[in-house]
Amino acid sequence: MITESQYDDKAVDFREMVAAGDYFLHTLKKGQVIRILDLEGNQAADTLFFNAEDPGERYSAMDTIREQGNVYLTAGSVLRSNENNPMLEIIADTCGRHDTLGGACATESNTVRYALEKRCMHACRDSWMLAIAEHPEYGLDKRDISHNINFFMNVPVTEAGGLTFADGISAPGKYVEMRACMDVIVLISNCPQLNNPCNGYNPTPVAVLIWDQ
Repeated sequence: MITESQYDDKAVDFREMVAAGDYFLHTLKKGQVIRILDLEGNQAADTLFFNAEDPGERYSAMDTIREQGNVYLTAGSVLRSNENNPMLEIIADTCGRHDTLGGACATESNTVRYALEKRCMHACRDSWMLAIAEHPEYGLDKRDISHNINFFMNVPVTEAGGLTFADGISAPGKYVEMRACMDVIVLISNCPQLNNPCNGYNPTPVAVLIWDQ
């Protein structure tokens, strides 16, 4: 559902550019609003959320899909944890829908989906592992890498129940905006994928904006 933001981007409290292939790691306080901005269009922002007080509680695709009765995310969706607690609510969305089924690229999936020689290409899982290694203060480790959301990514479900990776449906300047229902750790991999049509084979930067209230 297309819903415009009520927040003024000129009055933002925090802003950071995230290059393609780079990561973003930040603690979002309850009540704060975060916007992920697709600067050039059709870029995938693979995102994980954790309870900042207990990272063992994390975003759950299964709980979120079950409670909302929809496999896609958009304005009005409540992102739920593996303990079925609300973590964030999407309050604005100018893209229309976001994927929570397709998972993140990794060396193993690059090999399966594309070719053996693609195995060593940089992947989202690499970015997450680098973030964890460089920031031990967040208390995350390898076992915490679980369900993720692919903001701006287009992964249609086929009539047979399978998944396809299709051309993106985002565009320059599209965004998704969420309000935190608890203190959450946000971990984004701005996807470096060169083989996936979702980003037009051209990874580009995204921006992260945060408002205190």
